[in-house]
Amino acid sequence: MILRNKNAIIYGAGGSMGGSVARALASAGANVFLTGHNLAPIRKVAHEILASGGQAEANEVDALDEKAIKEHIEMVILKSRTVDISFSAIDYRVVQNIPLVDMTSDDFVRPVNIAMRTHFLTATAAAKVMMKQKSGVILSLTATPGGIGYPYTGGFAPACCAIECFSRNLASELGVYGIRVVNIRSAGSPDSKIFKDALESNPDEVKPIITKMEADTMLKQLPSMVDIANVAVFLSSDMACKITGVTIDVTCGTTSGLNYKVPSVSLV
Repeated sequence: MILRNKNAIIYGAGGSMGGSVARALASAGANVFLTGHNLAPIRKVAHEILASGGQAEANEVDALDEKAIKEHIEMVILKSRTVDISFSAIDYRVVQNIPLVDMTSDDFVRPVNIAMRTHFLTATAAAKVMMKQKSGVILSLTATPGGIGYPYTGGFAPACCAIECFSRNLASELGVYGIRVVNIRSAGSPDSKIFKDALESNPDEVKPIITKMEADTMLKQLPSMVDIANVAVFLSSDMACKITGVTIDVTCGTTSGLNYKVPSVSLV
């Protein structure tokens, strides 16, 4: 229970990745405050956590609304006195698999606007509380395009780069207060809802995309949501107390160099 007595706020906890991280943090002992713009899915996650013996509370919060974020954090402080972990995993409404030259400006810019607004609002709101505490961890999540050029990722790629830059800069300002800011970079989790929905609706097109994504990695596999959630638990714990201002790469090697020309090897 390495996160016992820690209070964590998860934005977008009703989504598959947000929910996975919330469950992992709760399993490690954290008291998790789940938020989202739709109450039903976050209540479902909260009930699952409570049923497994964890501590969770669900509240409807728009992670793009400064007033709503502030009021929710004030409620958390009244109930639990501290905010120890903050993580945002809301939907950026991304359009991908279209060449940039064929994309509309609205579809390109929207993910960047949403990503920057939610991360700025949620992270700085948490930071103001953590500065008084002299402690805290602020986490974010990006993907492979944050580290390398990756085709047909639309506005998601610059959104990832912007999040990683923001995370570094925020860490440089908050370190003197004992606050750590760390980004996690994933290669995409095939067991997440976005992949499952895409596979269900268009398997003939999506299966080759996932196969190519796996081939782009050094390990020839993609990280699961549990893999990402486990990294979030570690980074939130005192075991990672000297890690800040960096992106932890969980892309199975993708951003260290695409391996298009490395053949699969069969060991006999």
